[in-house]
Amino acid sequence: MRVLWGFLSGLVFGLGLVISGMANPAKVLNFLDLAGTWDPSLAFVMGGATLTAFVGYRLVWRRKAPVLDRTFDIPKNRAIDRPLLVGATLFGIGWGIGGFCPGPAFTALPLLAPGTLIFLPAMLAGLWLGARIKAGSSPQRKGATS
Repeated sequence: MRVLWGFLSGLVFGLGLVISGMANPAKVLNFLDLAGTWDPSLAFVMGGATLTAFVGYRLVWRRKAPVLDRTFDIPKNRAIDRPLLVGATLFGIGWGIGGFCPGPAFTALPLLAPGTLIFLPAMLAGLWLGARIKAGSSPQRKGATS
């Protein structure tokens, strides 16, 4: 049942990205181009997503547990640290250069645009490399003593 709901949630999210035009990197790049052909429509998409998340969280937090799990999976680390800032910076640079973030990159894949075909493998390689770097710098990796 969880897989079905996960699939349906992803499908709705992907359709929302395509319908809103966020699968088109030119739309994102035009939003970031304040001095040129600025397109404010991404701000409306983000505003709608923020409002939806705000209302959704208010409804969900009234429950004792999620519908499809026993407990909420809430991150324990709330620190704004170096790895968070470096990761956010790299994400922003990649978003600004490519015009994609991960969700829209996957939804644009069926279009087979050259930019997508370059961005997506590079993103996956970056995710793989980042995980290897993080695992190598973690004090709790295999063989580490406490």
